Amino acid sequence: MPVPEQAGQVLMIGTPVAKPRTITGDLARLHLGGVFLAGRSTRSATALRADISAVTRAGGTIPPLVALDQEGGSVQTLKGDDFPVLPSAQRLGARSAAELRDTVSGSARRLAAIGITLNLAPVADTVPADIAEANPPIGAFRRQYGSDPARVAAAIRTAVPASQDAGVLTVLKHFPGLGRVRANTDVTADVIDGRTSADDPYLEPFRAGIAAGSAAVMMSSARYPRLDQQTIAAYSEPIITGLLREKLGFQGLVVSDDLGAADAAAIAPVGERAVRFIAAGGDLALTIRPGDAEPMASALVAEAAQDNDFAVRLKDAAGHVLRAKDRAGLLTCG
Repeated sequence: MPVPEQAGQVLMIGTPVAKPRTITGDLARLHLGGVFLAGRSTRSATALRADISAVTRAGGTIPPLVALDQEGGSVQTLKGDDFPVLPSAQRLGARSAAELRDTVSGSARRLAAIGITLNLAPVADTVPADIAEANPPIGAFRRQYGSDPARVAAAIRTAVPASQDAGVLTVLKHFPGLGRVRANTDVTADVIDGRTSADDPYLEPFRAGIAAGSAAVMMSSARYPRLDQQTIAAYSEPIITGLLREKLGFQGLVVSDDLGAADAAAIAPVGERAVRFIAAGGDLALTIRPGDAEPMASALVAEAAQDNDFAVRLKDAAGHVLRAKDRAGLLTCG
């Protein structure tokens, strides 16, 4: 695969869920690896299926992963008659494993039927009871399965196979955890978790999800000084490669949180954000802003041309994306 195509494969670019086909031009031209349906919609399954099919076909012989946020509760991209409202993770975490499994698998079947291949869920963050809603990104919206990492891990062990067995790959998020921060990385430039360590019990839900076979893990954009004093997790080789890959043994797809509009990621120019993420060990750089596709792709190609080590890393990242696509059933023999 030529370097420009490798560069495209490691990008997941946002497109409005109301008009997904607006990305088809960039998808074909830049060989984008993934498409993220941004926003909220009550459109019918029939209408969405037609649009997603057109987007998938635009990828040619290597179709894109099509992703969304269908967690439940406050974070649910698709609603309406064909997509019933899902309980929040906090509510589901308090119920039986059977109810959690049935809810997740039922939702995944609906998503798979319209062509969704990747759900940016489940949330593996644990929010302590003494923080609760004072945790803006997770607790305030009840996105966590509980306040005890062992209980959250049990929920993750149920949710991952429930979704993937129904045809939609899962993304554990937000590694190494957003449950103890006091600010939101989407709107705050420097969010810090000073407690998480390499042996932290709050990593247990991520370990559980990895053991359950989750196809992907999403990186947080907060800083974790006990793991890396220099930069955010999404740009951190010690956290992505050292902790996630080597210590926890994860061999699947590493996805970034939003590197476009999120304030915490904006410590570098747009193109450099993708370069930093890939160089640190990431595989699929996500931005919700369609306009970021060109500068990110160009920066990746330029860096590969001048740095052989980065060129090797880019090829490896593209390989992880292709393996995820194969697992999703998107690749066929010619």
